[in-house]
Amino acid sequence: MRTIIEPFRIKMTEALPITTRSEREALLASAFNNVFLLDADHVTIDLLTDSGTGAMSDRQWSALMLGDESYAGSRSWRRFEQTVREITGFKHIFPTHQGRAAERILAATRLQKGNVVPNNGHFDTTRANIEYVGAVATDLPSTEARELQSEKLFKGNMDLGKLEQLIEAEGGNIPFCMLTVTNNTGGGQPVSMENVRSVKDILNKRGVPLIIDACRFAENAFFIKEREQGFADRSLLEIAREMFSLADGATMSAKKDGLANIGGFLACNNDSWADGFRNLLILTEGFPTYGGLAGRDLEAISVGLLEALEQDYQRYRHATVEYVASALISRDIPIVRPAGGHAIFIDAAAFCPHLRASDYPGIGVVNALYLEGGVRAVELGSVMFGKPAPGGGEEIPAPHELVRLAFPRRVYTQSHFDYLIEVLDAIGRQRASIEAYRITEQAPFLRHFTAHYERAG
Repeated sequence: MRTIIEPFRIKMTEALPITTRSEREALLASAFNNVFLLDADHVTIDLLTDSGTGAMSDRQWSALMLGDESYAGSRSWRRFEQTVREITGFKHIFPTHQGRAAERILAATRLQKGNVVPNNGHFDTTRANIEYVGAVATDLPSTEARELQSEKLFKGNMDLGKLEQLIEAEGGNIPFCMLTVTNNTGGGQPVSMENVRSVKDILNKRGVPLIIDACRFAENAFFIKEREQGFADRSLLEIAREMFSLADGATMSAKKDGLANIGGFLACNNDSWADGFRNLLILTEGFPTYGGLAGRDLEAISVGLLEALEQDYQRYRHATVEYVASALISRDIPIVRPAGGHAIFIDAAAFCPHLRASDYPGIGVVNALYLEGGVRAVELGSVMFGKPAPGGGEEIPAPHELVRLAFPRRVYTQSHFDYLIEVLDAIGRQRASIEAYRITEQAPFLRHFTAHYERAG
């Protein structure tokens, strides 16, 4: 059949808040024009993030009742460990309360001031944890990634030539390299198995370990199956196993492709690394067999990781993203193309050509979405990824000014996305009126979470 249906039926509903335009204007003003500071009760369609915002399955809810809350060595831990090892093959597995905790432990134990960490695209918390210890997070996206609206495949790949140049220049100053699959910063674009293998080959020559940021590993596996030669007849689990076999370790937020509301893990094969991870985990997260999670959380993740690798689920999820992408393209709304696996990324610079990077066009688009239809999105532009200029002056803008509409897993139906398309169509017709913003208050790290803005006009 041509119609790709949701491979589930709804057993429980949650009421959506419906607000008026005047109410939203007052609410946004009271939140200092930052949608992060809005109460969820005032958001109709919440696309701020796909992290921990999904709907769990009946199998996951059933698994919660099996939670063994023993402090050490629980049955739930053993199930979690067995599942993660089945998928990744890693020797040492450490649960954490979420992905950024795994990133923090990795950075704190393996990095020193001045070290360099290459990545196809560090996301916000990854970059912040690396920079917090004084190391340098360096993005090496493929050349195709710069062509936001081209239909080239695997635009999430790492630039192999630049990786070789960086290794040659930095010598032994690179403790590890990272690959983010899919590349969230670059528009949710996938990384090919060929690229993972080539990156590993380059790193092996200099003895540099490879760490996979695996938040959306299952979505990346789906792209490989659909687009890369030689994988069409392989299961998503088989593809994931091959991808992880090329790495020395991984960080994971189970709030994405673990289909859970909380949790993550850090994994590796190196015994010495594992000792350092374990010691800091005990100090900051908890005993190594629970890592800041309840036994019921470990159970839910164990089920969710395998559900994320189900072909029917991935087919439906990707079809939803494609459905919205096609509708926006037909309305001349510029987006990152081809559509990624978990979100639509609006090219805010092209959408608002009257605004400069220093006007934060992404914030203008985000706020217009909320005011028009109660839709919450997030800026991935010069607020999130801009850098202070050396010696002061205007900050260095981000490479792209994007707005991400992240789709929570198994939450919204087609009518919700039709509504989203209508809202975007409406603001698209009046895009020239989208205003510039400036920051009036900000934190030194991850400023986008709590910044205050005012209209610059």
